[in-house]
Amino acid sequence: RSNTGETMAWSESVDTVLANKEALTAFWTFLKSEFSEENVEFWLACEDFKKTKSSTKIASKAQKIYSDFIQADAPKEINIDFHTKNDISQNISDPTLSCFDAAQSSIYCLMAKDSFPRFLKSEAYKELVKKHQERNQKRWLPFL
Repeated sequence: RSNTGETMAWSESVDTVLANKEALTAFWTFLKSEFSEENVEFWLACEDFKKTKSSTKIASKAQKIYSDFIQADAPKEINIDFHTKNDISQNISDPTLSCFDAAQSSIYCLMAKDSFPRFLKSEAYKELVKKHQERNQKRWLPFL
């Protein structure tokens, strides 16, 4: 996909932003300005967690995610419903790679429906697109 196509795709879905380092950084910066960066940090932590192979690492990473994002008064507490939080709390002592799936899905929906549309109207997004367009022009017009 061309860089211009990639830039256009960013506006189509939160997935394309989450999959691109530069766009993800801009989105994270935007969320930080809205005091909701814990959502993308939690989502990324879950993505990393799902790739974990070692059972000892699964337990320690799950505990870290739980203490950082899920437990009451966690430093980066995410906004999830009581049942999801309760299920995780009951199963955290014997975690599986899918133990955060419901919470991750809930946070993903929150970002996609709430934060993402605002991000597309933000200065952070406009700057990202502008920077990308300038870079593309330089690439195509090296003789200027």
